[in-house]
Amino acid sequence: MDRGSCLCGTAQFEAGPFDAMEHCHCSMCRRHHGAMFATFLAGKPDAFRWISGEDRVVTYQSSANGLRPFCRICGSVVPVVLPHLGMSFVPAGNLEGDPGLRPQFHMFAGSVAAWFPITDALPQSEKFPPGLEERVAVEAPALRPARPGIVRGHCLCGDVAFELAGQPEFVQNCHCSRCRRARSAAHATNAFFRREQLTWTRGEERVENFALPGAKRFGQAFCRRCGSPAPRVVASTGYVVVPCGSLDDPPGRAPRGHIFVGSKAPWHEITDGLPQWEELPA
Repeated sequence: MDRGSCLCGTAQFEAGPFDAMEHCHCSMCRRHHGAMFATFLAGKPDAFRWISGEDRVVTYQSSANGLRPFCRICGSVVPVVLPHLGMSFVPAGNLEGDPGLRPQFHMFAGSVAAWFPITDALPQSEKFPPGLEERVAVEAPALRPARPGIVRGHCLCGDVAFELAGQPEFVQNCHCSRCRRARSAAHATNAFFRREQLTWTRGEERVENFALPGAKRFGQAFCRRCGSPAPRVVASTGYVVVPCGSLDDPPGRAPRGHIFVGSKAPWHEITDGLPQWEELPA
């Protein structure tokens, strides 16, 4: 079995063997992970067990059959068992090693953010692959029309919402192990705005801020109710780190490249042609 954990290490688990591995681009997964897509390993319900921290897991019900568990300490998404499907789903970003399986297809490719296209050759399904359509519901609420010069975002449950005035200074994909566990995904895609560009439109008091012990600046902000990552103000730099999966509108800039690819997940292949750095750019 493969081991995995959340960012803070409170929720630890073993999982495997797995039957499938897929990328999901639905708006609900993007918001819950704060990433541009989520990657799951699917197996039987008994292909997963908790080692520790199950009592620190909060589960948000996102739809009639949708359960979205996360660590209440750090906000990382954690595995879920869906009895009505007879399956368990493990977010691959939380795994410590190589599961030996590789992603096989993209589902909800019809919901891909236009500014973050799919660039590999894997098969794509507009929504669910055949056989799952009638058993799982994914709901995407209608958004108000965009406002010129404003980038909006909100969490999955809607308790937290924000606006950003103007463009970010830069956007980048980070493959470090901390970001992978924080987002429970292949990598984080973060937009860096100045503090004065951020306005909370509701729910600032609902945002939990976790600071990773021993780290100089690393942490995660997330909604207490649904666990979705939220903008995190880094006072020492004056920046706001915005998880791009939480955005309603394009951020105004494309990612400038991939950092910490020396720590990249072994199961993820970078195919977009953007610059790559082993750690940080010089």
